[in-house]
Amino acid sequence: MALDVVFADDAIVVLNKPSGLLAVPGKTSNECLSLQVQAEFSDALIVHRLDQATSGLLVMARGIAMQRRLNAAFSERRVHKRYQAVVTGDCRGAAQGSDWQTIDLPILVDWPNRPLRKIDPVDGKPSTTRWRCMHYDAALDRSHLELEPITGRSHQLRVHLKAMGHPILGDALYAPPAVAAASERLLLHAAELAFEHPASGAWIPFSLPASFARKA
Repeated sequence: MALDVVFADDAIVVLNKPSGLLAVPGKTSNECLSLQVQAEFSDALIVHRLDQATSGLLVMARGIAMQRRLNAAFSERRVHKRYQAVVTGDCRGAAQGSDWQTIDLPILVDWPNRPLRKIDPVDGKPSTTRWRCMHYDAALDRSHLELEPITGRSHQLRVHLKAMGHPILGDALYAPPAVAAASERLLLHAAELAFEHPASGAWIPFSLPASFARKA
């Protein structure tokens, strides 16, 4: 699979990760984006990850110093991230157009069913997602959403949308069989990524809309 480089300089490499490709080596496979990038940019280091099934924007740092600065930006929530998704059902309500709503539901690893996560009001870690509905397809009963994860829990968007009663199409982990089978891939895409450049300090935004995205 050809490497899709969105931007590269001496400090960072921004990539468009395809759905189905691991971000880092897994337990059963070394085929992953990070190793592909390192074959071309030998000093490229991981800063954050996307789920294997999720596509979209991902940044890697070039060298330890740049990695430390970007790691700090992510941990201190100084990074803008926005995703696009297609879910089952009508999500319009009060969240249509420019109206954002918030999901605050704590998430915990579902230990007997790892790698799944679940909502756990007692032991779960605080988890917050902002979302809004951009388009509703009445013929197919599907909503096109924009999402902003305020926290960064594993599978956060997928778990929160399932808890809303609107699982993502193509989600083999969290959607009912009919919804999982409605798409050949998970319809979740990291569409926007913005942060301070770790060398210059300039705010740099990247935008890469999903091929499946629609707006009202």
